[in-house]
Amino acid sequence: MIQPVQPEIDRLIQRFKTDQTANGAWEYPFEMGITPDAYMIILLTILDMKDETLIASLVERIASKQEDNGAWKLFHDEKEGNLSLTIEAYYALLYSGHYEKNDPPMRKARQFILSKGGIKKAKLFTKFMLTITGQIKWPLVFPIPLEFILLPPNGLISMYDFSVYSRVHFIPLLLLGHKKFRIRRSSSPNLKDLYIKKEEREEEQLWEEFRTGEYRSLFSKVQEGVSSLIGLPHSLHSLAKASIKRYMTDRIESDGTFYNYFSATFFMIFAFLALGYSKDDPIITKAVDGLKAMVTSIDGHPHIQFTTASVWNTALISYALQESGVSIQDPTIQKANSYLLSQQQDKYGDWVIHNPQAVPGGWGFSHGSTLNPDVDDTTASLRALAHQQNAQNSWQRGLRFTLSMQNNDGGFPAFERNVDKSWITYLPIENADFILSDPSTADLTGRTLEFLGNFVNIKNPNNVSKQASKWLIRHQESNGSWFGRWGVCYIYGTWAALTGLAAAGYSCEHYAIQKAVNWLKKIQNEDGGWGESCYSDIHRMYIPLGTSTVTQTAWGVDALIAVSDQPTPTIERGITFLLNKKNETPNWAKTYPVGQGLAGYIYWHYHSYEYLFSLLALSHYRNKYS
Repeated sequence: MIQPVQPEIDRLIQRFKTDQTANGAWEYPFEMGITPDAYMIILLTILDMKDETLIASLVERIASKQEDNGAWKLFHDEKEGNLSLTIEAYYALLYSGHYEKNDPPMRKARQFILSKGGIKKAKLFTKFMLTITGQIKWPLVFPIPLEFILLPPNGLISMYDFSVYSRVHFIPLLLLGHKKFRIRRSSSPNLKDLYIKKEEREEEQLWEEFRTGEYRSLFSKVQEGVSSLIGLPHSLHSLAKASIKRYMTDRIESDGTFYNYFSATFFMIFAFLALGYSKDDPIITKAVDGLKAMVTSIDGHPHIQFTTASVWNTALISYALQESGVSIQDPTIQKANSYLLSQQQDKYGDWVIHNPQAVPGGWGFSHGSTLNPDVDDTTASLRALAHQQNAQNSWQRGLRFTLSMQNNDGGFPAFERNVDKSWITYLPIENADFILSDPSTADLTGRTLEFLGNFVNIKNPNNVSKQASKWLIRHQESNGSWFGRWGVCYIYGTWAALTGLAAAGYSCEHYAIQKAVNWLKKIQNEDGGWGESCYSDIHRMYIPLGTSTVTQTAWGVDALIAVSDQPTPTIERGITFLLNKKNETPNWAKTYPVGQGLAGYIYWHYHSYEYLFSLLALSHYRNKYS
């Protein structure tokens, strides 16, 4: 006798129907701590764009997140606090003019920063921001020459060896580093009090990463490539500068942002200033307006989103509603799918460099993204549109794009094919393998495999499915789990892998599946739920949160349902948590980030996840066992 889940399914359906916006999308907040809020305060102040109402509200939000010890945290269970985040918050609050250094919150923040090593120990992106805004000197020689931009994609080394999400940050920074661009106002804060040693203030001690053997090796490779270019040095230099400018302008979206990313747009604005553009140039003012348009409201405070998650939310929710029994003819589904069709991309982006035979047809993550499709959003949109009668042409284009994206190793990446050169992993940047490259991952491979098996009827021994399945089995961890790149972390990856293998036709008795099932059983909490810490991402090993979260419980339950012919005690306890015990979790667990962007620096809380993944798990439980 299965548990009565229909009332909760009905409640979740109604919530989604109520929350849908007029254009058919779901625009739940895509929350990323306080980093974009801090950068926005600094940007607006430097550009003399006095939006005091917005700045004051952002200041209030940042201040409300400070811990008793003066630090700011990336996630609830982060020990003591996060150094880079605290430096960013401290700097922004001072920059706003609403706080002074002797204010008690600032004294406590400064004490925490110094106790953790000061500015010298900040993360790389934080150092770049501080350098551009005049707090740190550039190194005497920037390690990558400007002409790097001119190296061909098929050469020994090229900017296209880097992932698109690192490339769109690196290219503006390449120009800024070459020009040693720094800008500050007369009223800018002075952060000398955040240095441990006086000599660090005067010497270029803070870019010691650029002096390592790995960077010297990279520099030699780049110099070797640049030396092969034909042309006079001055001409090549001018051509490189023009190429960087063209790269940025060609990828500005209609809202003025650079690839719809907050951080890339932030650095692009400073790059244009370095090129001599005035602060009130239309490119810069439109970019700022685009960033302002990313504002959302959370608990009464504005928050600047890293990007919008409208396409991702809408695709997942439309699919989940259909799985729950909502008819394809329901106005909610029709409006959602109409929105998705309007967001299908028809332009060529950077992805074509490594996938020249493919034609556009994918979907991106955010509203208005026209150049940056990804495999996950494409398969999510295709699930939602699978039964949409007037979408078959779009669906076939999306399917062809998805199949074209399979890597040579059999797995699937996020944005670009075969962007996984091994030398990148040796660079002295934390988690360089996932920041600078775009390798096959368990979550992308598993979710694509699930789509192909359940919606396209591509199963083993079809070559695409066969190679993807083999990749997953080869990359299973010794404890039975899989590491997920874009979620936290091993529960996420294991859910994607198990649902993918099941859809590909693997028996529930297969050794890889049984090993994963036993791992999920082992880590289930006493209350029936699952919970994993963001520290799993940082340390690359499973670390329990100590508290169950709704989203991670839904992943665990859904994974087990996919590979279990009958409901098991483990599944039943998970369903009980989703129905009842979720209300007993502490408030912080309801907002715990389960999306990851950059280990130890960027984590996301999707405000839609606890509802949509609960709906999906409960619907699959009812559909399979009733």
